[in-house]
Amino acid sequence: MIVLKTGRELAVMREACRISAGALQLIGKAIEPGVTTAELDRMAEEYIRSQGAVPNFKGYHGYPATACISINNEVIHGIPTKKRKINAGDIVSVDLGALFEGYHGDNAATFACGDISPEAQRLIDTTRESLYEGIKMARAGGRIGDISSAVQSYVEARGYSVVRDFVGHGVGTSLHEAPEVPNFGTAGRGVRLMPGMTLAIEPMVNAGNYDVKVMPDGWTVLTKDGSLSAHFEHTVAITSEGPQIMTKL
Repeated sequence: MIVLKTGRELAVMREACRISAGALQLIGKAIEPGVTTAELDRMAEEYIRSQGAVPNFKGYHGYPATACISINNEVIHGIPTKKRKINAGDIVSVDLGALFEGYHGDNAATFACGDISPEAQRLIDTTRESLYEGIKMARAGGRIGDISSAVQSYVEARGYSVVRDFVGHGVGTSLHEAPEVPNFGTAGRGVRLMPGMTLAIEPMVNAGNYDVKVMPDGWTVLTKDGSLSAHFEHTVAITSEGPQIMTKL
């Protein structure tokens, strides 16, 4: 069931999203050679709790950490550990969120650790840009497929592929709500977009093929061909005035 949020509910969600965005920005600035993923995760949790919220990923279906931190050919859901250090030249995808007064924020971004290859930078730029192409189409009266098609078209025109096995989603009092928001599809198809809908739009883009595999830990998702992957996400509200990005500081 798709839940339309009231003005009061959107106001609470904006605070959850502000906290989520602040935590993501904090982690992005802290990424440097030698830092462990566990240390980044600790920083994220401390920040979220300091703002009067709780990390909404921690404990979700048994997930053990505040943030998903995925490096290079890891697409999503990388588990932070004390042994995993980030190296110069890595690209690091961070996905996290906050629960505030019963409402969720959710966002993600891919960061460069020091100097990275031109190919890696182009992948990051394309993925970020594809997110905003999708958001442009998140307009009342449109369809989910308008968002999906915009992302897919932008990505594939630049020689990359969008992950098919994982998609964006509605978000609100649950971290994952209806409807699903694929990063591939046909314009004019799918659920009608209405004011009050809140969507987590999140392109996951591979430099190679879109096929992925899940590691034995049950969480970490890799590109099957070993190619680099990038991930960007915003929580967006559908309004009569157009899309509003709630996780943008």
